[in-house]
Amino acid sequence: MAPLFLSLLFLFMSPLGNNAQGPPSPGYYPSSRVASVGFNQGFRNLWGSQHQRLDQDGLTIWLDRTSGSGFKSLNSYSSGYFGAAIKLQPGYTAGVITSLYLSNSEQHPGDHDEIDIEFLGTTEGKPYVLQTNVYVRGSGDGNIIGREMKIHLWFDPTKDFHNYAILWNPSEIIYFVDDVPIRRYARKSDATFPLRPMYVYGSIWDASSWATENGKYKADYNHQPFVGKYNNFKIGGCRGGAASCRPASASPSGGPGLSRQQLAALAWVQSNYKVYDYCKDSQRDHRLTPEC
Repeated sequence: MAPLFLSLLFLFMSPLGNNAQGPPSPGYYPSSRVASVGFNQGFRNLWGSQHQRLDQDGLTIWLDRTSGSGFKSLNSYSSGYFGAAIKLQPGYTAGVITSLYLSNSEQHPGDHDEIDIEFLGTTEGKPYVLQTNVYVRGSGDGNIIGREMKIHLWFDPTKDFHNYAILWNPSEIIYFVDDVPIRRYARKSDATFPLRPMYVYGSIWDASSWATENGKYKADYNHQPFVGKYNNFKIGGCRGGAASCRPASASPSGGPGLSRQQLAALAWVQSNYKVYDYCKDSQRDHRLTPEC
């Protein structure tokens, strides 16, 4: 009995504990409902063209002392499902942000909306942080109101490609990792929900002032180049205000919200891997975030 007892004790004391098998099945896979597009079918280079390479395996972008790189969708969208498979760089990546996000900052400077997936670089031996964020009407005008939620992942995102996605429709925003919902942000009022059309972006850049442990660790260019790899791009969006377009749904019912099985998977992620929630931050002024 002793060996069995010790084995069970080790299992529950280990960092992953009984979560080592990964999340419960969500039972529904929205990514399978959206066709993949080639990079040139849906995107173009936005900046840092010399730090961007496209080949049959997908897109590679990188950051070094001279520049990072970014890309942008050809069209803007008023809702939809937007995703890509991403593989991150191992080792020391502190200060470096690799991202996939929606924004209308070029159309509404100082008063823009944004829906973010950001991988916050890290130091040797520490896991990446996946930060999701929502900005509503303004984040460059000195009145920055972020709605950050941060998680660790239940796998090593540097070992292989994994699918990351944002589903945005008029009633909710849902973030997915390999079709597992990791966050749901509901539309509780027009004032706290992005409603204007946005473009899809991706980028890699130096955010040393805040990205890793609130800026404690900076980008170290002795480790350059810092590389982000993307493939399996997904754009299933409604362009403009097209009345004939049916907004994407996250659940098998086709309506808002998530199924019971999806909610169980979401609860598993949040209870085991969430490391920060702006609504639970006692240092924040929650009068600015009434949805909390």
